[in-house]
Amino acid sequence: MHYPSLFTIHPDMKPSVKILLATFLLWITAACTTSKTTVSQHADLGKYRYASVINNDTYHIPAELMEYEIQLFDAVESSRLQLVSDYRIAELTPAQQQQLLLVKYGVSQTDQETIVTVNFIDYMTGRPVASCRGAYGLGLGLTDDLKGAIKRVATQISQTFPK
Repeated sequence: MHYPSLFTIHPDMKPSVKILLATFLLWITAACTTSKTTVSQHADLGKYRYASVINNDTYHIPAELMEYEIQLFDAVESSRLQLVSDYRIAELTPAQQQQLLLVKYGVSQTDQETIVTVNFIDYMTGRPVASCRGAYGLGLGLTDDLKGAIKRVATQISQTFPK
């Protein structure tokens, strides 16, 4: 006896059920956006101990976006990297500055997905060494997609700079 798969569309199936099933499959496929990390071939990520988030207009952003910035800072802190204020970088010893990464982040939103990118730049050379990307797109709302993308980028950061 032949048992059809869950996703087999039977010829006798009602058109409304076919449309519902096709919509569900499309929705699931769209939700499968890619989160990834790119690391420079010549980077030794093990040497970095400090991170400083720079040039993101921290205290000039709209109040409703502050919760997301807090989550991004938390994502960096949940790794082994210790946050250092950009105002205190000069207080680090030369050896500590060798272990410092500058952090820049960006957010891109469309109706289909939200992408949060966190880039890590070697303080001494200015060379990008890693870029973590979190993408999420269920399309249930831009706020929910942003929260999902931040969670995914936080996972990428923790995997790239494990404790």
